[in-house]
Order: sequence, then structure tokens, then C-alpha cells
Amino acid sequence: MATRSDDRRPIMVSACGRTHRGRVRSDNQDCLLVADLADGTLEAHTADEARAAAVVGPVSFELSAQGAILLVADGMGGRAGGARASALAVTAVQHVMADGKAGADGGDPDDFVLRLRRALEEANRAIHDEAAKDDQLRGMGTTATLAGLRDDAVYLAQVGDSRAYLVRAGSVTRLTRDQSLVQDLIDSGVLDEAEAHTVRRNVILQALGVGPSVEPEVTYHELRKDDVLLLCSDGLSQVVADEEILEAVSQSGDCLTMCDRLVGLANDRGGPDNVTVLVARVDGDGLEHALGTEGVGRRVWEPGR
Repeated sequence: MATRSDDRRPIMVSACGRTHRGRVRSDNQDCLLVADLADGTLEAHTADEARAAAVVGPVSFELSAQGAILLVADGMGGRAGGARASALAVTAVQHVMADGKAGADGGDPDDFVLRLRRALEEANRAIHDEAAKDDQLRGMGTTATLAGLRDDAVYLAQVGDSRAYLVRAGSVTRLTRDQSLVQDLIDSGVLDEAEAHTVRRNVILQALGVGPSVEPEVTYHELRKDDVLLLCSDGLSQVVADEEILEAVSQSGDCLTMCDRLVGLANDRGGPDNVTVLVARVDGDGLEHALGTEGVGRRVWEPGR
């Protein structure tokens, strides 16, 4: 772990992830990643169709100037293709985020965020190139929601409909916007949220590997003491309401219990898809206390913000 300068107050991160194949599917095409970028230490899971469930963590560490990353990837494209695509995404993100790390002061925040974007672009290239070499893998792809923790902010780079939520002061806020046909219909006023649950929600507008290029949406959000950041595949969000996510997180004392409760809820609802949940709680003197839900919301990142 990098040495923190005397004027750098500590931010502590506790994280845990769990992925399960659900009650219907015979394999698991989801992947997840937790990585502390301080010294290259990471815990990663690559979907293994022979296993029904896997847990990453719990891990705890002090957030260094180099930051940390969290990733959930939900593969698609058949039994072999989906699992391969999400695994390739994890590998590409690890490689890009570990390459050319900033110095002891963490470097320019814009460089960190550009690296998050580049990580998903590289993942897209790797998946697309491999699919082009093997007819059995053609059309494979994966969603990806990549969170970068740096100082008192989280930066989110997203492709697809895996989600990120923030739980703060007894409230839950969805930080990402689904890149899906249903979300476009909601935004245009054709459907409301209740009606959206009655139509197919799995038509996504962008995924890693499907085309030669992608445009990750990058947003940023300030962090406060005792915030809980939650990333999940749609195996959770399609069957568990936001208010139920809030209740499960609020009633759990630690990250592993949060994961277990949320995966259990999805499976209690029939577990129609693979379900992956990754949670991280932040604390420490380097964060300000929350004033209710003030300041929570999606803000599009621009260089030099």
C-alpha cells in the first residue's frame, strides 16, 4: 500500500461481492472484480459454470492515492460466449487499470477517469476481436459497470444495464441510467416505471464486444462517511425493487450479509437470471458527514470539472 502523506486523511473501504447462477440457468455468465490499485492487490472472480455461487471478499483496505475499482459484468451470447465475454472484460480492465499507475500523490483525477473509460474501450476491443476469430463466439458481449474510487468521489463508467446504487442516510439513489430500450421509452414518456415491468427489459442499446467501438457514459458522485455503493447485474434489479434493496442494505451490519440477503431475495423471486451483487462501504476521517441526501445525483463527468 502506498504511503499516505501527512495531510491526507484516511478513507477506509470494506467490500464484498457475490455471484450466483440463479434458479433457472444452468451456468453463470456474470463476473465481478474488486481491486485495490495501491499495490496491485486484487480479488477477482471469473464465472465458472461448474459452480452455483462464488464470493469475493470480504476485503478491507485504506484507499490510497491510486484509488480502487469495482466491476460487475453480465455476459450474453450463449453459454460459452457470455461467460467468455465477461471474463475478457475483467482481464482487460485489470490490465489497463494496473498499467502506468500514478505516483504517490495519485496524479491528475482526469487521468484516472480517462483510464476507466479506456479500460472499457480496451475490453470492447478484446471481446470483439476474439469473437471475430471463432464462429461459436460471434455476437458475444457483456454489460459493464465500472466504479473507480478516488479521494472523496466515485466515478462510474457504464456500458449496458448493470446498475450502481448509492445508499445514504436511509435513502437509496440509482446512480446509473440503463442503456436499454425500456429506459428510452420511460425517458420519452411512452412508459412509466410500473408499465415497464410488464414488457421485455433485456433489449439493451450498448454492450461491450458487440460492435467495434463503444461510448461509455461516465458520471461522478461525491462520497460521504458511511455511504454504501452497490453494483449489480439485472438479475437483481429486474426482480428486486429499489426500496427492497434499501431495506436489505440498511438491515445488514456488514457487506457479506448485504450480498447474501440481496442474492437470496432474487432467488426467492424465482432467480430467473444470474445474479451478481457487489457492495462497498466507505468511512474514515477523509470523508465528510452526510447531510441527509444533499448532493446525491448523477453528474456527467467532463475533464477539468
